[in-house]
Amino acid sequence: MLRSHASGSRLVGLALAVLLSIGLAACGGPPKWVEKGSGAFNEKDSKAFYGVGAVAGVRNAPLAWDTAENRGRAEIAKTFETYTGYLMRDYAASTTAGDFTKNTEEQNVERAVKTITTTTLSGVRKIDQYMDAKTNTYYVLTKLSLEDMKNNLEQAKELNSQVRDFVRKNADRLFERLEQEEDRRGAR
Repeated sequence: MLRSHASGSRLVGLALAVLLSIGLAACGGPPKWVEKGSGAFNEKDSKAFYGVGAVAGVRNAPLAWDTAENRGRAEIAKTFETYTGYLMRDYAASTTAGDFTKNTEEQNVERAVKTITTTTLSGVRKIDQYMDAKTNTYYVLTKLSLEDMKNNLEQAKELNSQVRDFVRKNADRLFERLEQEEDRRGAR
């Protein structure tokens, strides 16, 4: 009788361990910010710009973390200033010589896109990181709060007072327009 009670307890313990393992596996996966991506968000009454940087296939962990963090910073920088050059060349020809029932067709289409972002950002901080062991991908979440950006503008000596006042005065309004535009694009 004592033996059957002990084996029953083991069976219950094993079942609990299996259920716990399944529960933990269901809770796993990347944090929400990995799937949400970069952008301007109003989180907990704090307006901020977030950048998600990622790198895959780098075996050197410190190098991978630094690369992902730098890419997160670049995502934020793209929010402020990005130059995009676009060139498309399209050539088509149809040639007929002598016999109009025979012709030669040719076409060539080329496209080139160049995107450049250059800006100085002060106050961007790494706030979280995640490593996906299945894909060997490192993710870093960076943040630049709107308040930090405003404070940096206060200290910027390069900007003349008119530009600094305009940016400070309109920063909230411009941030809200950016959020509205992102909401419209997300609704598609």
